[in-house]
Amino acid sequence: MEKVKLLAGIFKESQEKGKEYLIYLDVDRLIAPCYEAVSQIPKKPRYGGWESMGISGHSIGHWLSAAATMYSVTNDEDLLNKLQYAVDELAYVQGFDQDGYVSGFPRTCFDQVFSGDFEVENFKLAGGWVPWYSIHKIYAGLIDVYNVTGNKKALEVVIKLADWAKKGTDNLNDEQFQRMLVCEYGGMNEALADLYSITNNQDYLELAIRFCHQAILDPLSKGIDELEGKHANTQIPKVIGAAKLYEITGNEEYKKMAVFFWNEVTKNRTYIIGGNSIGEHFGPIKKETLGVTTNETCNTYNMLKLTEHLYKWSHQTDYIDYYERALYNHILASQDPDSGMKTYFVSTQPGHFKVYCSHDDSFWCCTGTGMENPARYTRNIYYREDDNVYVNLFIASELVMDNKRIRMKQITDFPKSNKVKILFEESHAELVKLHIRVPNWVSGEVHAIINRTEQISVSKNGYLTIARHWDSGDTVEFELPMNLHIYSAKDNPAKVGLIYGPVVLAGALGKQNFPESDILEDHLKLNNHPLIEVPSLVADKNNLEEWIKPVEGLPLTFETLEVGQPGNVKINLIPFYELHHQRYTLYWNLLDEEAYKIFEDKEKDELERLRSVSVDVVQPGEQQPEIEHGIKSKHSYTGYSHYLQKSWRDCRGEGYFSYKMAVEPNKQMYLLVSYYGRDNAFFDNGENYDRDFEVLIDGKVIALQKLDGKLSDTLIDICYEIPNALTEGKQKVEVKFSSSEGKAAGGVYGVRVMNSPL
Repeated sequence: MEKVKLLAGIFKESQEKGKEYLIYLDVDRLIAPCYEAVSQIPKKPRYGGWESMGISGHSIGHWLSAAATMYSVTNDEDLLNKLQYAVDELAYVQGFDQDGYVSGFPRTCFDQVFSGDFEVENFKLAGGWVPWYSIHKIYAGLIDVYNVTGNKKALEVVIKLADWAKKGTDNLNDEQFQRMLVCEYGGMNEALADLYSITNNQDYLELAIRFCHQAILDPLSKGIDELEGKHANTQIPKVIGAAKLYEITGNEEYKKMAVFFWNEVTKNRTYIIGGNSIGEHFGPIKKETLGVTTNETCNTYNMLKLTEHLYKWSHQTDYIDYYERALYNHILASQDPDSGMKTYFVSTQPGHFKVYCSHDDSFWCCTGTGMENPARYTRNIYYREDDNVYVNLFIASELVMDNKRIRMKQITDFPKSNKVKILFEESHAELVKLHIRVPNWVSGEVHAIINRTEQISVSKNGYLTIARHWDSGDTVEFELPMNLHIYSAKDNPAKVGLIYGPVVLAGALGKQNFPESDILEDHLKLNNHPLIEVPSLVADKNNLEEWIKPVEGLPLTFETLEVGQPGNVKINLIPFYELHHQRYTLYWNLLDEEAYKIFEDKEKDELERLRSVSVDVVQPGEQQPEIEHGIKSKHSYTGYSHYLQKSWRDCRGEGYFSYKMAVEPNKQMYLLVSYYGRDNAFFDNGENYDRDFEVLIDGKVIALQKLDGKLSDTLIDICYEIPNALTEGKQKVEVKFSSSEGKAAGGVYGVRVMNSPL
């Protein structure tokens, strides 16, 4: 990476904006929770958002990785100085723990785990919120600092931290270790494999292998897809770690896991922009459910990391086709070019908008990976192997190969222009086999012209290959034919997106009823913000150029004829990576005139009906809705119903679970709870449970609910009226489900506070 630099263009601009945020952030505030974790007074107060919660400390790890990588591609001395200071501070804090522990939260939860007697849920381990996930960012950040800058103190700190982990986990037998891995643990297997590659310490390789979650990875190695209902970004880092272990050990099982997983995700569970998941979870295969909480940005960051490994093994252009799609249409689109702030989810809900983090009071997981993304733009533009140089991405950049005394520039304004020029600015009759990728979206033949005379047109394995001894001033010029084409959703051929070349075009829908700000600390706050009417397109899908016209003088900007219905509306289409601070749609209903006459969008009508009366919503069993609503629980369990395609939560025995939910103090409030109509008594762990429980608001019982399995074989909604006295003068109330000995509450599949009954 240090041999590639970006030249002027959209990626260079985004890189500079990303660097601004890295320099803006205060290392003392990022490290403050690390001081507090060892009972020391920090130099400055910690940041807000997630850095004020149990996951604190993950952001300093992300910052270390981001700043180190950004330094490698910009040589910015301010970043280098801040990096050295950050490492010194972490080393100082580490000195207060005799075992070498350093993180943004106390080690209490780990000490409990290392005893072998601990409780675990998907996002909770011995009372801590995803502790391995959080501390993994510090591991990865320190390793990146060492690899990029050679900072030996960074290596010393992470070695002590790894030795602490090895010593503690040695107390666990294999069953206990695998049970620990039920809770999200980030890329611990990858980080320890990286540390082994640096130190050759066999302990770290053995621990990396132990950190492979067999319940997830073993089915993948056998070609079995059990991903539905799984938290997406919990699984992707596990597979990246497996890919790294394949490269170290040569064990083909790890390779099978990675290749099968990549295919299942990219081909069966990926949206038009290259992102995946809804509500952070994988849905059923070939299902493309639209919504506000789709396309978690962290997921795509990690899918690009995984793709890089797979490409290295085979050089198949399919991998770069996906990489390019996700890079332009999700990663580049996820950073606000004005403020530098980052998205968590990227909505596919027609008529919604992007929501960005705040500077000081968010620090979501996607704020962290969002710090790293702009520094990683140089990755995979080129791939070099001996005398072979693969030109994979068409991004204005410079490649320097010191051992061959070659300086090569890629001169282009792609995708605004389809012209690309490769200039050997410095070369001395050096042999290079140049492989130019022919993307899957080109609309005609690609011809490479060498020194404006010789033409190469024959491609093999997705590349045009030119092997010769290059001299200074030699050029290769080519054009990449682009056209408009349709993207059809996997579950509905009438639900489509519009793409030009590799660029997803979004319908720019303006700022009607737009929120006061789309930069805020709570990324869920605007989930129920009112939508707008989005037209259906009534036109011929086989002749796009007849009704979609380029706007003269504005590259990659298009306007439709009056095909938007109702109302004969013209639609403006722009690259999604250029669309910020306004409403949009990525998916359209595209129908011919006969189909439109009988078209009824029942899904949209039902959504609008619910949103119009909703005050607050929680999806039980999903991490972010539950965390953001202050979940508390005892003897509570979560799961996923493949039949209903929905997650649930219950509690058993003397148990409960509760959420803090918003209310409107001067209106009659209602609680709508979703249950499965066939749920009834069940037997578990030697005890019989009747589904007979209390529903409470702020400790007051508002309903006694019994589920006897005699209702419909679907989800059912039961609406409870909330007494006005329980909401008067309040902004939030506690919604609680409680069971007693021999009883169970739930499963609960949805909780919604409303200002009107359905």
